[in-house]
Amino acid sequence: MGPSVGALELLGAAFSTGAWLCSLATTLMSTWLTLSTDLLPTESYELGLWETCVVQDLGSLMCRPYDSLLGLPPDIKLARILMCSALGSGLLGLLLAVPGLRLVNGCCVQLEDAGCKRALKMAGGALCVVAGVLGLVPVSYIAHLTVLRFFDESVPDVVPRWDFGDALFCGWTAGVLHLVGGALLLASCLQLHRRDSNVPVHIPLVAVATGERRPARTRTEYV
Repeated sequence: MGPSVGALELLGAAFSTGAWLCSLATTLMSTWLTLSTDLLPTESYELGLWETCVVQDLGSLMCRPYDSLLGLPPDIKLARILMCSALGSGLLGLLLAVPGLRLVNGCCVQLEDAGCKRALKMAGGALCVVAGVLGLVPVSYIAHLTVLRFFDESVPDVVPRWDFGDALFCGWTAGVLHLVGGALLLASCLQLHRRDSNVPVHIPLVAVATGERRPARTRTEYV
């Protein structure tokens, strides 16, 4: 294995791990959207996928989970489903990609096969790319709806506006890292495939007959 292939594998696994942790933080954070208004200067509000919070100027934080699933807005429901799907896909991709690394020794003979390792790593990279797409869709959709609802010129300035929270930026970071990590894993598989296909294969065409070494010939006999 060349050093470039090993570097691609390690970078892909590292980016995928960091992306999954960022996706988990994005899913759990309550700062998808934030709201602060001059009408209540001592309070600010935070909106997440699982709860809403009120932050006081004194530093106190009071959070309240959503009452029921049926009463949730459609965008929050969609974000929940897609973020949980991204977490599942990213975790499964890591579990498949790590045994496929050449630096990791498998506990059985099948996992030591080069073709098996390449297949595991390719499946892990593809799932990481899927996780990146699934993670980018909800944060981008929530941001798009926020711009349409509260950043329109027809909306008066006195109307309280929801702003982008830290969770959205963390989600964008997670999605990009997932795409980069998956692409690096897939690139290492392609590089290994090209290197193996360029290796010359020596096929002995020497037959031993009556003590004389000569090229073996095949003959088709018709009866």
